[in-house]
Amino acid sequence: MNFINPWILFLLPLIFIPFIFFQENSNKYSWNEMIPQDFISLLIGFLLKILSSIIIGLFIILLSEPYSDQKIVERIGEGAQIGLVLDRSASMDDPFVGTDGEVGETKSGAASRLIIDFFESRTNDMVGVVTFSNSAMFVLPLTQNKDAIKAAVNATAGNALFQTNIGAGLTSSAALFKEVADSGSRAIILLSDGAGRIDANTQQKIKDWFERFQIGLYWIVLREPGGYSIFDDDFVPLQEHQIPPQQELHDYFKTFKTPFKAYEAEDPKSLETAIKDIGLKEKKPIIYTERIPGQNYSLPLIILTLILTGILLILKLLEVKSFK
Repeated sequence: MNFINPWILFLLPLIFIPFIFFQENSNKYSWNEMIPQDFISLLIGFLLKILSSIIIGLFIILLSEPYSDQKIVERIGEGAQIGLVLDRSASMDDPFVGTDGEVGETKSGAASRLIIDFFESRTNDMVGVVTFSNSAMFVLPLTQNKDAIKAAVNATAGNALFQTNIGAGLTSSAALFKEVADSGSRAIILLSDGAGRIDANTQQKIKDWFERFQIGLYWIVLREPGGYSIFDDDFVPLQEHQIPPQQELHDYFKTFKTPFKAYEAEDPKSLETAIKDIGLKEKKPIIYTERIPGQNYSLPLIILTLILTGILLILKLLEVKSFK
């Protein structure tokens, strides 16, 4: 048990007051021998003093405001430990182009809005956030705090740079799981509108980390309508032996020993469809922790103190004032 005002407990010796100060009997008798020996009355008087001491003690403890420790309970639910890796290159601030040619919502704005809606519709996920442009930026460790997740995703809509260093983002995202116990389901959601080439050493490091921590990968590619598709098997590069970085990255991801799936999105609607599909795939049984706040004992103590005080007053009213 903990106390908000523990110094008040130094007043606990006051519980001995009923035993130190004797109540003077107001009844007067001409001869003490007239007073019969009544052991029941003596016992009742002693019990009343104990009751008075208990009331004083409860009142002192009540003023110290006791409360219990919070508890961390393991539960089983549906969800995942998810690392968000968000592209913050300057092109993410470009708007989607609708089928009618009109300018639509920016890529970063649509991504933030849909990702927040995605996690608000789920209950047991732990989410961490990493962004990248010319380098990676650690934003949020794995947490179940929805307010923190929402703030972190909204914060990714800041100023951007012109490079796309996906390798740095993926390396940092794997580190999110390094100090966190495996709950049973882990995944990285990589969202970008382009790709960069990753050197061989970094590729091997990323692959080793994803295998060691058993992390699945979902890659959502935001592309312009009619642009290059990573699913186009008939594409012929302009230069021999020089495939586009998106295709090179896609082929590399397919070599992972852990699960991988790629999506393409040309507008907010197709982006929403991709995110919903990920949500359906990441509804696996997981072990998660729930913090149960400590209980404040003030109200039960108030009720108990009032009940005992009422009993004491009733007993005092029943006291015999004189003998017939």
